[in-house]
Amino acid sequence: MPREITAFSNSLVKRVRNLREKRHRREEGLFIAEGLRILTDAEEAGRLPQWIFYTAEMRNHPLVRRLSAACEADGGEAIETNVDILHKLSGKDNPQTVLGVYAEFETSLDRLDRAASGIWMVAQSLRDPGNLGTILRTGDAVGAGGLILVDDCVDPFSVEAVRASMGALFTQRIAKASWAEFLAWLRSGPGQLVALSLRTDIDYRQPSYEAPTFLLVGNEARGLPAAYEDACDLRVKLPMRGRADSLNAAIATAVMAYQVLGQRL
Repeated sequence: MPREITAFSNSLVKRVRNLREKRHRREEGLFIAEGLRILTDAEEAGRLPQWIFYTAEMRNHPLVRRLSAACEADGGEAIETNVDILHKLSGKDNPQTVLGVYAEFETSLDRLDRAASGIWMVAQSLRDPGNLGTILRTGDAVGAGGLILVDDCVDPFSVEAVRASMGALFTQRIAKASWAEFLAWLRSGPGQLVALSLRTDIDYRQPSYEAPTFLLVGNEARGLPAAYEDACDLRVKLPMRGRADSLNAAIATAVMAYQVLGQRL
């Protein structure tokens, strides 16, 4: 049976609300995901929340009942609450009517199987959670193996990044590493590292990409360090016909991913 919580002073409400801050997510090893679609996508990917919060209006929704039962069977807890509490937890003026609290994923490179896919995404010093979420969604769309975050990137478990991923956070593997760690791991097996760069004359449509292809994009403002580009197997650029000298990092990654996918098909 679900527990009912309606008091702002409840200790669990305070604990979950604090997960909006990176420091508390790291201490707890937990993060928030919002919305029935994202929670059902997570379930289909084999991940269940430790707590599921929902409003009384959603009590008899078949998907909420299924998720609640699965959560409780897995040792979690279903909690019925109100919109005001959900607003406090999510920080949104118009919060979703269902919210889940999940354990953060293990993010070491060693858990990745590079043979699982012919396409992998790699982002260096990415700072915008919207870009991270879009890259994850693109990875899901093209059947990529996952996203490797290099150096100091935005937290993939932040509320904003989870929202932007639209559930792809649960379908894509995520790893974190320094540049040196990533490069050593990459060179220990097969894999072509392809940089999106302005320091080349090679059009992205010209090369024949080798599997697995690791698509590397840099920081939104600065791009990739020159030394990182020099360590890549290939540098390519997207043709720019207007005044802009580059595309948004997530859009450029999507264009490249579909080019590689098109060659695979």
